[in-house]
Amino acid sequence: MCHQHFNPMQCIIPPYIAEKLSKKTQNRGEEIPDDNLAADKRIREKRKNTKPVISAVRSGPGDDKMKMKVFDAGQLPILPGDQVWQQGEPLDALTDKSVKEVISGGTDTWNFFKKVFKRNSLDNNGVPLVHSVHFRENPTKVYGNAFWNGGQMIYGDGDGINFASFTSDIDIIAHELTHGIVSFEADLEYKDQSGALNESFADVFGILVKQWATKTPAKKSSWLIGENILIGDNYALRSMKAPGTAYTNHPFLDNDPQPAVMSDFIKMKDDDGGVHFNSGIPNHAFYVTAIELGGNAWEKAGRIWYATLTDRQALKKKATFSDARKATIQKAIELFGDKTKEVKAVIKGWDEAEVK
Repeated sequence: MCHQHFNPMQCIIPPYIAEKLSKKTQNRGEEIPDDNLAADKRIREKRKNTKPVISAVRSGPGDDKMKMKVFDAGQLPILPGDQVWQQGEPLDALTDKSVKEVISGGTDTWNFFKKVFKRNSLDNNGVPLVHSVHFRENPTKVYGNAFWNGGQMIYGDGDGINFASFTSDIDIIAHELTHGIVSFEADLEYKDQSGALNESFADVFGILVKQWATKTPAKKSSWLIGENILIGDNYALRSMKAPGTAYTNHPFLDNDPQPAVMSDFIKMKDDDGGVHFNSGIPNHAFYVTAIELGGNAWEKAGRIWYATLTDRQALKKKATFSDARKATIQKAIELFGDKTKEVKAVIKGWDEAEVK
């Protein structure tokens, strides 16, 4: 039986970005965007008293077809909102771009895990994918974030200045849905190194879904997370290839602060112990592994990381980066044999990230 830990709100825009923007308040014409730090704090406070409920609907024996529902929050802090589409209904009449994007991204994510890993939805038991678009924590101000709340996906529209709609990147949709898978599997505690691993696994499978859907091999991928979200040709939210380079000289965010190696590990109390900062380290380890193996990253590197994530004995809730190193090396041995190129690639990945 699956057990789901009630994690804090897991959102794609980290506090360090929200904090930068909150210090750069500017007039946006007709409306001033919500302060993400304040909005996210209000959402977290609400979650303390209202636990989201994953739909009780489950697949029957042998029923492994995707189930999805999409709701429109109507620019209000009301969830899930009004239902606008469910699986089986025609797509032709849909005109809302955000609705169509979450259907497409959600479908690709479900199909990826089903076809590559034979997984039946987030809980491996057919739980429906639920999305709410056009969400605002403060109805008078735009909301610039997307998050998994423990039971469903929620997307803001962005301000059109710094952030585009949070439905516009398949890797963002896949990242947040992967948080659901993590909660049903390793259930990594959302703080410190285990929290950074939680964020990293979400990035890993977010980029793998994108590569799979676009048929992009490892060596041709940009390895950028959220390159359609952060507005600007040279900006993305995170780089798995070179953490710390996703954006430079941004007019409001300055430079990407993510570390790529353990010698630059950031100890802090904020951001749940730096989960969004330090996730760059295991992200880089995965990138190096995938590049060493070449071909399609989901076929070998992704298989090793998925096997690790879904083995609670190999990866405990409070796992450290060193624990993840040991677990992924062991899974590579189990899957491909000792002293193989796959094992050597995993070792090189963690070595490059300076994780011992």
